[in-house]
Amino acid sequence: MADLDRARLLLRETFGFDDFRPGQAAVIDCLLGGRSSLAVLPTGGGKSLCYQVPALMLDGLTLVVSPLIALMKDQVDAMARRGVAAARLDSSLDADQDRAVRDAVRDGRLSLLYVAPERLASERFVRLISGRPIALMAIDEAHCISEWGHNFRPEYLRLARLAADLRVGRVLALTATATPAVADDVARAFEIAPEDVVRVPSFRPNLELHATPCRPDERRGLLVDRIRARPPGPAVVYVTLQRTAEEVAEALVAEGFPAVAYHAGLGDERRAEIQDAFMASDDQIIVATIAFGMGIDKADIRSILHYNLPKGPENYAQEIGRAGRDGLPSRCELLACDEDVTTLENFAYGDTPTGEAIASLTADVLGRGEAFDASIHTLSNDHDIRILVVRTLLTYLELEGVIAATGPFYAACRFRFHRPPGAVASGFDPDRADFLRRVFEAARVGRTWHTLDPTAAAEALGEPRDRIIKALEYLEQQGDLILQPSDLRLGYRRLVENPDLSRITASLADRFRSAEAREVDRVGLMRAYASQEGCLASWLLSYFGEPLPEGCGRCGRCLGDHPRPLPPLPAWSPSPSDRSLAAELLREGHDALRHPRQRARFLCGLSSPATTRSKLTRDRRFGALSGVPFSRVLRLCEEASPGA
Repeated sequence: MADLDRARLLLRETFGFDDFRPGQAAVIDCLLGGRSSLAVLPTGGGKSLCYQVPALMLDGLTLVVSPLIALMKDQVDAMARRGVAAARLDSSLDADQDRAVRDAVRDGRLSLLYVAPERLASERFVRLISGRPIALMAIDEAHCISEWGHNFRPEYLRLARLAADLRVGRVLALTATATPAVADDVARAFEIAPEDVVRVPSFRPNLELHATPCRPDERRGLLVDRIRARPPGPAVVYVTLQRTAEEVAEALVAEGFPAVAYHAGLGDERRAEIQDAFMASDDQIIVATIAFGMGIDKADIRSILHYNLPKGPENYAQEIGRAGRDGLPSRCELLACDEDVTTLENFAYGDTPTGEAIASLTADVLGRGEAFDASIHTLSNDHDIRILVVRTLLTYLELEGVIAATGPFYAACRFRFHRPPGAVASGFDPDRADFLRRVFEAARVGRTWHTLDPTAAAEALGEPRDRIIKALEYLEQQGDLILQPSDLRLGYRRLVENPDLSRITASLADRFRSAEAREVDRVGLMRAYASQEGCLASWLLSYFGEPLPEGCGRCGRCLGDHPRPLPPLPAWSPSPSDRSLAAELLREGHDALRHPRQRARFLCGLSSPATTRSKLTRDRRFGALSGVPFSRVLRLCEEASPGA
């Protein structure tokens, strides 16, 4: 029986589907043939089956890399119901669950293992899977590997090298939102041949798209009207800020609608409760930030409304793609105000570090010697750069060819015995027992936990660090103790003996400015989408390289709804009190507000490690100009500086 025939039989018997969706068979055929593939499939297009079916046909483990813990949990639970040996390793597992999964990996009892990309930065995890044949590595949200994409995540860049180091049989990169340039980046990273890139057109004829430019003072009323006139069924209202989610949900409840807010500020238990209720409901309205929806597979969502502008076309396509997955007509509408442009642009500007911060961090890490390690948290605090941006900066240094990652490791660990240390050591031969006793004695003893610096212990004991770590992991595996690594550090090797710091700093600053400009451009594209005259579906598809020359025939524009121009916000110029405030911050000379960009972030209500640590986010002036474009506030702060 041919491989694809066997795959179809498995699809019917294990997953209950009669045949593959568009693109799935081509991807699976490629993987079963031993080749890597990139699958660009629409949201809701069945990406998971592209690796789940091969996982049950290939010899070895299928490693699934996904940034979404909720999605991993749902898929593992679904696999268990079908009798498939699948598990996940993530931060939500307790010690016993974590140990059980690791044992299953060591024993070769799993077909699928789901992990977050950050997990692959763990030396402990890499050691766990290094001795296991990995038939397939499936990488969800693969567009994150491209710095040209809308959601660049530095840890994704290391996945290609890790796949090679682990001798992975083949790689499947998956995404729903990749422009041609991003798709090329992903394919190049994993050496995927052009003929093995599978792209399924994302046009959804059952989605009716609308875009309505409006003033801020009329948006709430328009939303209530749209909710009242919506087709029967569940709905999602997307907003940008947590407080907006709460305010809009309250307003809809006051109008008699079954609405509830959902955002990252809610506890895990409350979010799970809201999500479960929504999945079971036939009329619930969720008012949510982008924290809601990733991995949600509810077929009968009839309405998606954007109360605020999305960050860009990729986010918008992903969010409206959650409507009408059952193929029935569904309505998606964007209510567009220019004040949203200011909010989104300010987020983009707020992530860009100052030139001084870039220079100081670069000099710091390149001055540590040929081989060095770094703590992301320490670098973030020392140089006032957000943690994700620090990761990006270190990745940029790798792309510049200045440093090379040698791998992450834990600088500390702690362990708690299940039985007395002497009894643990006595179960080994004299040499090993003596080694274990010396390791235990090198740890600092607390009330419950023993804390150990493995590197310092290795030097003191004259033993390899790796031997100490492996011994503790073995004891955990045997149930003698609980082991908890901590203080993750990233190891690097400097590749240039006398690096030109000024040139490198200038190049890094250019990269950040380019990334900032791309984010701002994406916001501008959504503004253009909201006010343009032609077919909305054609506009969106063209962005992803899928032109629709005839128009969709279903969107508001195709049905004759011609928009008014997006009402602009009133021009802003600083008042005397604004100038006085900028001068006041300069005079105070606070360490966290030394640079004009730091002061601009403060006035726009954008926190940083320094302002948070100094409790300046509680200052009454924090966010005093949050409604003003960041570029104007930055200019105000620069004008207040000496020599301006």
